[in-house]
Amino acid sequence: MSAAVGQPAPGFELDATTGDAISLEGRKGEGTTVLLFVPLAFTPVCTNELSIMRDEYETYRKLGAEVLAASVDSVHTLKVWGKQLDLPFPLLSDFNKDTARAYGALYDELGGLKGIAKRSAFVIDKDGIVRYCWVSEDAGVLPPFDEIKRAVEEAAST
Repeated sequence: MSAAVGQPAPGFELDATTGDAISLEGRKGEGTTVLLFVPLAFTPVCTNELSIMRDEYETYRKLGAEVLAASVDSVHTLKVWGKQLDLPFPLLSDFNKDTARAYGALYDELGGLKGIAKRSAFVIDKDGIVRYCWVSEDAGVLPPFDEIKRAVEEAAST
């Protein structure tokens, strides 16, 4: 199964750097969710991506969206990385890879490592419907931030 625009987003409940588990079900009715998957903590492109999202976070919040970023790293690793980057949004540990797999965002192999999340972005509306989906086969490519922002604006207006 993969996430597809216009379809219900696959549910998830993942340990977060906030110390709680965060679920998609718990986000329903709360506004738009921007769900990012990043391959690995502390890597240059992932650090750049989350730094950009940190710097744009207030723009997303003003549009009624929450940003969540997931990777297959442990929540302990993500806590250190999130603190180092001073991220205002939670990082989610998909250590068992179930969520990335459900979203169609999991490499079989990347650089000799098996089961790494593909760099991807999903915009999910307040009703849990996927409104935008971008999944890259190239881990070195940043997501199209302008497209993500437009999708959030559109989801907020529905």
